[in-house]
Amino acid sequence: MRQIVLDTETTGLEWRKGNRVVEIGCVELVERRPTGRTWQRYIHPGREFEPGAQEVTGLTLDFLADKPKFAAIADEFLEFIDGAELVIHNAAFDVGFLDYELSLLDGGGRGRIAERAAVLDSLELARQRFPGQRNSLDALCRRLGVDNTHRQLHGALLDAQLLVEVYLALTSGQTELGLAGPSLTGTEAIAVQLPRAAALAPRPPVVVDAADMEAHRGRVDAIRARAGQALWDAVGEAAGVAEPA
Repeated sequence: MRQIVLDTETTGLEWRKGNRVVEIGCVELVERRPTGRTWQRYIHPGREFEPGAQEVTGLTLDFLADKPKFAAIADEFLEFIDGAELVIHNAAFDVGFLDYELSLLDGGGRGRIAERAAVLDSLELARQRFPGQRNSLDALCRRLGVDNTHRQLHGALLDAQLLVEVYLALTSGQTELGLAGPSLTGTEAIAVQLPRAAALAPRPPVVVDAADMEAHRGRVDAIRARAGQALWDAVGEAAGVAEPA
C-alpha cells in the first residue's frame, strides 16, 4: 500500500472566505514504511493572511513573493498523490482547501481530491482510540512519545513528518496481526494491541516494612481529620478488608 501523509498551511481558517493554500507538505509511506520521498512547495496565495494565521506559520507575503502560484504546481502535486491513500489530520480542513484550489483551475476540470486518492483522517482514528481527550497533533505527540520539541511554528512538511510518527503509533499492532495489507483503508485502520506475556504473569508479593506502614497510617489519619473519611476506608469496607494493624 502506498500512503501519502499530507499537511497544508493556509492564509486563514475558511476557504469559503477566499483563503488560500500557502504550503503543502507530503511524506511517502509504502507498506507503512517511509521511503525517503517527500514533496513540499511554498505557494504564493495572491491575497493577504487573515489576522493570526501569519503568526501560526511564520510565513509572510514578502517570503512568498517569488514562490509559484497553485496553478503552476498543481500537476506536479496531483502526480505525487495519484492513487495513494492520503493520511491527513482533520482531513476535512485540508481536503476542503485543496478542492477549492482545484476548482479555481480550468473551471474545475482537475476534479476533486477524493477522485484521485483515498483519504484517511488520523483525527478520527485518534478520537476512536482516545475518546473525550484532546487529539491535536501536539497533544498526540505528547501522549504517544513523539518528540515535537523542534516544532515552534506550524509548517506543512514538518507537521507531515510528525504525523507519520503519530499515525504509525496510533495504528501500531496492525502489521503484527497482518492488517496492513492493501485492502485495509478508511476507518478499518484501527490499532489493535495484544497483551504482553509479562503483563499476564503472576506478580511478586509486596513486603511493607514497619516505617512504611507507620507513614501510611499517618497519611490516612491526616486525610480522615480533614475530610471525615479516607478513600482507604471505603475501599477496605467494600472489599471486606480492615486497615492493617
